[in-house]
Amino acid sequence: MDSEQIETGTFERWTPDEVERGLAKGEIVVIDVRSPGEFATEHIEGALLMPMPFFRSDCLPTQDGKRIVLHCAGGLRSERMAKIASEGGYDPIAHLEGGFAAWKAAKKPYIGVDFMSGAAKKTMQE
Repeated sequence: MDSEQIETGTFERWTPDEVERGLAKGEIVVIDVRSPGEFATEHIEGALLMPMPFFRSDCLPTQDGKRIVLHCAGGLRSERMAKIASEGGYDPIAHLEGGFAAWKAAKKPYIGVDFMSGAAKKTMQE
């Protein structure tokens, strides 16, 4: 994990492997800041949705016992929202470097849509 000190605290950039390990160990909460449509089409299993236009750091869960890692499609929105969360008192705060695109490029599993049935399905990248 890469981290830096910003004006309001520690800002961390997590890799897909680090996020996957954190989820498997129950150590993190992943918050997706993409649009509801993007989330509905495909998302990291277990991620919560708080779309960027409605993002409120005062509505985030506490980091008591679990760290918060934000993500979006490519990393720009989640980096911006992580810095807003930091301004709201979340320290440290993290985001998935490269976003969902990096997650898929690393061939991590995710929940997608079976377009034949419309049902959610676990997808593995090959």
